[in-house]
Amino acid sequence: MEKFKRTIWTHLENRDMESLKKLLSEAETIELFDVMRELSSEEQAIVYRLLSKDKALLVFEQLDTHLQQKLLASFTEDKVIEMISELAPDDRVRLLDELPAKVTKKLIASLSTEERKETALLMGYEEETAGRIMTTEYVRLKRSYTASEALEKVRANAQDKETIYTIYITDESRKLEGVLSLRELVMASPKMKLEDIMHKKIIKVSTDTDQEEVARTLQELDLLALPVVDKENRLVGIITIDDAMDILEEETTEDIFDKAGLADLNSKESDRSERLVNGSVFQIWKVRLPFLIITMIGGLMAGAVIDAFEEALEAIAAVAIFIPVIMDMGGNAGTQSSTIFARGLILGHINTKKFFGHLGKETLVGLSMGALVGTVTGIIASVWQGIPELGIAVGLALAITMTLATALGFFIPYILLKLDIDQAAGADPIITTIKDISGLLIYFVLVTQFLGYLL
Repeated sequence: MEKFKRTIWTHLENRDMESLKKLLSEAETIELFDVMRELSSEEQAIVYRLLSKDKALLVFEQLDTHLQQKLLASFTEDKVIEMISELAPDDRVRLLDELPAKVTKKLIASLSTEERKETALLMGYEEETAGRIMTTEYVRLKRSYTASEALEKVRANAQDKETIYTIYITDESRKLEGVLSLRELVMASPKMKLEDIMHKKIIKVSTDTDQEEVARTLQELDLLALPVVDKENRLVGIITIDDAMDILEEETTEDIFDKAGLADLNSKESDRSERLVNGSVFQIWKVRLPFLIITMIGGLMAGAVIDAFEEALEAIAAVAIFIPVIMDMGGNAGTQSSTIFARGLILGHINTKKFFGHLGKETLVGLSMGALVGTVTGIIASVWQGIPELGIAVGLALAITMTLATALGFFIPYILLKLDIDQAAGADPIITTIKDISGLLIYFVLVTQFLGYLL
């Protein structure tokens, strides 16, 4: 697999499209699906356009909706309409649900009458229900058919169905009467009637059953598909095991983020990460440069603080020795705290609904560490320079600065999150700026307070 990926990247770098097209035509769908997720937006569009029509559709259906949207953005309008129309009804609805309302309306209008009818049917059901995620592409036969007649019907319709491994028996009004597997049908005597071999005890769900319950049922009972019926017990669709696995993955991820109070964060953070990693230089500048300018301004302001206490530095040269210690320790404490916040946020260990509880605990941790480090450093400063008052100033400055920096490490990313600003790019520069200015100010005020008699 790694060799396959490297070969694709080599062909892309060399712009050797003929060799790339040949390589892609010989590749398995699973290989293409795997490599598509690691390519940039531009590379994905190039690779996708070189795939055969059938292979392109297979790959597209397996991608998550976020990647599908990115690919659609690179297509012409005609290509988008073609792709949407060729998707299975349930896959089509899943994608349309993620697109802007105006785009969805336009795309639905471009579908054929039959496709539009299928799509409207599914979109008419509540979100996250069996009706919304089912497919209408299934094999439905009459109980009066013989096994031989049934096999002929399956062969004739197999190409257009999502699965043929489970066959559903209905009456003229589509009321579900029985079910049997393809294996049972093949093994049956050709002249046997379906009503004699079908299972009349049917595991089924209704259109308003929650999608997670459907997925759990499929998983627990080890079924390949589940029939979906309406209130009159008429068969309206089926849900297959592959869709169930996708649902369980989505629901599990959603539950983790919801428990952390981050239900809407997942897609936003994914989009931001994508923009910072694979976006244009200008897009990256727009996110990162403003925060670096804030840091630069903060550095100049820190310089102004030092300049304001120039007399103290001239009178007591030893004061300057401990400036780097105070700034570095505060910086390290703040960076640790912001990193812990970011990791806890993504893993669901931090619940933003209970944020101030987390902030209080982190502040206490900062205070305890600051007190310990401040005491040790204060004693060292006092003995080293022979000025006890300087040791007190250094110790207190370190304790206060580290406590403040630790609290800021949690508080600043949280505020940026609430303001819908990229906290990954903005938190550390803002923390550093505030910490540098406040740390220096605290230190010099304490020096002036305790060593004022020497100035």
